[in-house]
Amino acid sequence: MIKVVHYINQFYAGIGGEDKADIGPAKMDALPPISTALNAQFKGEAEVVATVYCGDSYFAENTDSALETILGYIKEENPDLVVTGPAFNAGRYGVAAGNVAAAVTEQLGIKSVSGMYIENPGADMYKSKTYIVSTKNSAAGMKDAMPAIGKLALKIAKGEEIGSAEEEGYIPRGVRVPLWEKERGAKRAVDMLVKKLNGEEFVTEFPMPEFDRVAPNPAVKDITKAKIALVTSGGIVPKGNPDHIESSSASHYGKYDIEGITDLTADTFQTAHGGYDPVYANADADRVLPVDILRQLEKEGKIGSLHRYYYSTVGNGTAVANAKKFAETYAKELVADGVDAVILTST
Repeated sequence: MIKVVHYINQFYAGIGGEDKADIGPAKMDALPPISTALNAQFKGEAEVVATVYCGDSYFAENTDSALETILGYIKEENPDLVVTGPAFNAGRYGVAAGNVAAAVTEQLGIKSVSGMYIENPGADMYKSKTYIVSTKNSAAGMKDAMPAIGKLALKIAKGEEIGSAEEEGYIPRGVRVPLWEKERGAKRAVDMLVKKLNGEEFVTEFPMPEFDRVAPNPAVKDITKAKIALVTSGGIVPKGNPDHIESSSASHYGKYDIEGITDLTADTFQTAHGGYDPVYANADADRVLPVDILRQLEKEGKIGSLHRYYYSTVGNGTAVANAKKFAETYAKELVADGVDAVILTST
């Protein structure tokens, strides 16, 4: 029987949500539902013998010690394979899941597999160090993710030949291996060229990476005369979240008037963000959107003025395509309003 250890975060362990994200690593006495669901995918060929969890914030803030403890729990079980996640598009969870999977393989010599959305930062960081099954961007994709993870995990544990990313459903790892094709390269290349010239669909055998290259703007000539605007992905919104910005995977942003406001109080502003503990931001939203400090600098003449509008959305799980679309829209408005510089705050 193949022995499997499952690593998850505090939410899937049933401990709690963001309010419990600071909880340290532990090994569970009984399998939680997600580990039971993973077990079912193995159909008797493997068994989840233990589940280890850790709070997302705790892992991010105490990575070295958390990883050491987690690896200790895993080593005690002497598994043949470790599965982490799926983390979908939860950034901190994805980074932790990828880190654990990579460390298990590199430090303990144990095979590993994870699962997450392709835009999860953990995917880009660890795809070359472990197999990461491509999932949808939220837990709504769980029913597709678990069978895919279970299938690939079994193949890896058995030492079977792993096919291409397209065949097996994992995120391309940037690793090239020799293989035999039915037709020689010259013919395949000409066939692709003909399809391209005819406007037909084709799949390249050597996809090139795409990089954003953003040229930095010149420095502000005189900051004491500059109009400064605030933009945030920290989800700071007027009390009640009037535009109903989603706590994760935001589909829109808000534009809010702060003319005459010198302080963001707990009675007037809050955060809509679901990816960090909201307590301190709700108590004083200036911690994420520093209106109070900028008003002070404005009064002291250290900046020209603070723009009367700020723009806010939630970065938690938000697709890169959406984020670019937001920026393209309000960047034009900022330029039209004569804004000289923007301070972009996050969490």
